[in-house]
Amino acid sequence: MTDSEAVETLAPVTLDSKLATVVGGKTAVALGKAFGVLTVGDLLSHYPRRYARRGELSSISLLPLDENVTIVAEIRSVDERPMKARKGSIVEVKISDGRGILSLTWFNQAWRAKQLQPGMRGMFAGKVTDYRGHLQLTHPTYKLFGPGADDEPEMPTDAAAAKLWIEQPVAIYPATNTVASWQVAQTIAILLDSVGPVPDPIPPELRGERGLLPQGRAFELIHRPETDSDWRRARDTLRFTEAFVLQSALVQQRLTARQQQSTPRLPTPGGLLERFDAGLPFTLTADQQGVAAEISTDIAQTHPMNRLVQGEVGSGKTVVALRAMLAVADTGGQSALLAPTEVLAGQHLRSIARSLGPELASSLMPTLLTGQLPVAERRKALLRVVSGQAKIVIGTHALLGDKVTFFDLGLVVVDEQHRFGVDQREALRQKGAVPPHVLVLTATPIPRTVAMTVFGDLDVSTIAELPEGRQGIETFVVPLFEKPGWVTRVWTRLAEELALGRQGFVVCPAIAPKQLEEGAEVDPEAAAPASVETVLADLRRNPALASARIEPLHGRMTSEEKDQAMRAFAAGKIDVLVATTVIEVGVDVPNASAMVVLDADRFGVSQLHQLRGRVGRGGVPGLCLLVTSAEAETIARERVEAVAATLDGFELAQVDLELRREGDVLGSSQSGGRSSLRLLRVATDGDLIGEARGHAQRLSEHDPHLDTVPALREAVLRRLDDAERASLTKS
Repeated sequence: MTDSEAVETLAPVTLDSKLATVVGGKTAVALGKAFGVLTVGDLLSHYPRRYARRGELSSISLLPLDENVTIVAEIRSVDERPMKARKGSIVEVKISDGRGILSLTWFNQAWRAKQLQPGMRGMFAGKVTDYRGHLQLTHPTYKLFGPGADDEPEMPTDAAAAKLWIEQPVAIYPATNTVASWQVAQTIAILLDSVGPVPDPIPPELRGERGLLPQGRAFELIHRPETDSDWRRARDTLRFTEAFVLQSALVQQRLTARQQQSTPRLPTPGGLLERFDAGLPFTLTADQQGVAAEISTDIAQTHPMNRLVQGEVGSGKTVVALRAMLAVADTGGQSALLAPTEVLAGQHLRSIARSLGPELASSLMPTLLTGQLPVAERRKALLRVVSGQAKIVIGTHALLGDKVTFFDLGLVVVDEQHRFGVDQREALRQKGAVPPHVLVLTATPIPRTVAMTVFGDLDVSTIAELPEGRQGIETFVVPLFEKPGWVTRVWTRLAEELALGRQGFVVCPAIAPKQLEEGAEVDPEAAAPASVETVLADLRRNPALASARIEPLHGRMTSEEKDQAMRAFAAGKIDVLVATTVIEVGVDVPNASAMVVLDADRFGVSQLHQLRGRVGRGGVPGLCLLVTSAEAETIARERVEAVAATLDGFELAQVDLELRREGDVLGSSQSGGRSSLRLLRVATDGDLIGEARGHAQRLSEHDPHLDTVPALREAVLRRLDDAERASLTKS
């Protein structure tokens, strides 16, 4: 894997040294493309996914189709034969785990037949495919153990030493089709032999208290263990180190934010906020009042607020945010509300204008700014923003554009934070002449460990209490795998709701056949996903819905078309919207009572909970039917049944955390560089993360600049750099 030419390094090798200076440019480029690693520290943190033994075989029967795998197996037979259809030969090798057989195939590489001999053992890597009912790897790479291997030491002849050699853990790394596990191991071995003393980011007294290894020793033992206890001790050390560095970075971010100067925003007596409160037709819940008080205290300070408000679907987060906007407007400042979709941005504009009433709305001039606005309207909107006339500006990613300039940006509100990245929040924040206050909203309740890991630089408030008058929502799973005939009852049940003068949603994972919405899961063996176009046509032909007015709503419609559809639905001119997840958040139509989600198993727990929250928002009870073809006792079915079992979003958030893959929990869009967790698992390491945070906070209290632990200060800077360079895209 390493470049053939020797790499001369004049400077000592450190964790921050560029890979190319140690292992050569070609190797560094290949590793960078495969794993995103740039430095020595990056690759040393590319930890083994598991450990095998030279004498232990992998289970061939458990190999997943169409995935790159690395397995340990024994060669059973080697066969070379000419190809029938064209010139050349085929080398076919059969390897086994003692039970199953896997074929390895090479075309026109006759020399493999001489190198590979029956009885040899080794690691074999490639993509698993099915050829005429048999598993195979085509043109796999491999590394043999013992005799026949290029750089693998032979098995000792002494019986005791041979036993140790056979049982020694062999690191198996996350790999790709271009970089195999043992190529990663070879490169890491060069780094371990080259790197100088590794500074330890853990303070000595804390390391002793927890019985942790020094950082350099932990790197050595996790990559080149002699025994299982070696890598287990190393993993424990590196897992705590990861948690401690991450939490120290978040604590440092919070300290830095508190050192910035911001403009205090205090409402004026008899001003906009006071007039708004006096006209509210309802009383705020206790939770809303408590969170509103926290926000009022925050924005009255000379340092910027950085607060996350999490609240159940329909708990009234928007009115709390609107009160903060009015307090800012009382000082002459502006507020920017960033929404993830045009549908939600338009909904916010109408909802805020309705809540303000004509008099306040004329003073505040709420303004919409999205990417699909006509040129003339966009020009007018930009003028109102730059002049300061628009005290409330609501928009999508268009707010982040270079041409958008604020007169006095005092508050940034980010709605549905999980749809944005930290860079996007920061880009909008930078538009203030002085750092504005920041309020982040999410209707996806966040488990404590995720809040600590992803939003640890923010203060967190919770609105769990629902406003009075909300009717309950009944949720049922419609299991088509066991009861295919029940789909007819779904549409008659929807028709019954419409007969009561109510409205409904039908949600599909795709817009058109074979076109999945972003984020929906794909099972290659499943039937084609339900699509808006197909379902719309079917429902219009359905006798049970003969008199219903049924229209589509999806992301490929123009901004004007989506807005018209939502306005017509809100006005009661449409009975059923057949939609994608563009209606997942923020859509508020009190008369909507029925939610039918087709192929519900293709959506995540939080998505299903959000979709369900679109009904039961007024004085009529809600009905949610989750239609699924997933078999019982599968993870996909578990997700659907978990949502049906409870309306408690906080309970569902914990279920979601336990059911979903780690990468989904901490996706790049959600947390930037903080998503690149190596050994930490938020689903299982909550106590460890909490302990690390406590240690990080106590250290920062008496050493805010980390002067006593320079290695930790460097590790924190390295961690924050990771966050800045992380790719942030819409989830």
